[in-house]
Amino acid sequence: MILINLLPHREAARKQRKDVFNVSLGVSALIGGLLAGLVFLWFQAEIAAQQGHNQTLQSEIKKFDAQIKDIAGLESEIAALRARQQAVEDLQSDRNLPVHLLVELVRQLPDGVYVNSMRQDGKNVALQGVAQSNERVSELLRNLSNKSPWFARPELIEIVSGSVALAPRDVRRVANFKINVKLVPNDAVAKPAAVSASGVLTGKAAAASSPAAK
Repeated sequence: MILINLLPHREAARKQRKDVFNVSLGVSALIGGLLAGLVFLWFQAEIAAQQGHNQTLQSEIKKFDAQIKDIAGLESEIAALRARQQAVEDLQSDRNLPVHLLVELVRQLPDGVYVNSMRQDGKNVALQGVAQSNERVSELLRNLSNKSPWFARPELIEIVSGSVALAPRDVRRVANFKINVKLVPNDAVAKPAAVSASGVLTGKAAAASSPAAK
C-alpha cells in the first residue's frame, strides 16, 4: 500500500527546527545567566574579602598612629630631660667660674695695672681700669691671651690718656682702658690638662720600658 503524506512536511520541519533553536537559545540563556550569577557572586566574595582586609589595615593603622603619637611624646619628654640635664651640668661646671676669674685676673695683672670695675655677662667679661702706661695695657692683653687657660680672645675696646694726682704736686699721666675678654668653660680647660697629663704618663711609660732604662 502506498502512503501519501498530504500534510505540509516542509512547514513541520521548519517548525521543528524553530522549536529546537528556541530551546537551545533558552538553554544558552539559562547557562549564561548561571555563569553571570556565579561570576557576580565570586566578585562579591572578593570585594567582601578585600573590604575585610581594608578594615583590618585601617584598624592596624590606627594602632600604629597611636603608637607613633606615644613615641613622639616620649621623644619630646626625653629631649626636655636632656635639656634639663644639660642645664644642670652647665650650672655645675660654671659655678666655679667666678673664683677662677678672680684668681686668674690677679695672676695676670702686670705691675702698674689696676682694675676699677669688672662685669660678667655669661662668658663675656668687661674690665675697666687704669694702667701706668700703654705698654702695661699691652702686657695685660698678652697675659690674658697667652698665659691663662681661663681667658680667650681679649679685645681692647678703649684706651684714653688721663692723669692721677698722687699728691698736691705729684700728678702723673695714666692710661684708662676698657677690655673685653671671654671666659673659657671648665670642660674646655680640663681637656687640654687631661691630654697633657696622658702625654706625660705615656712618656714615662715609654722611658721605663726602653732598653736604656733597663
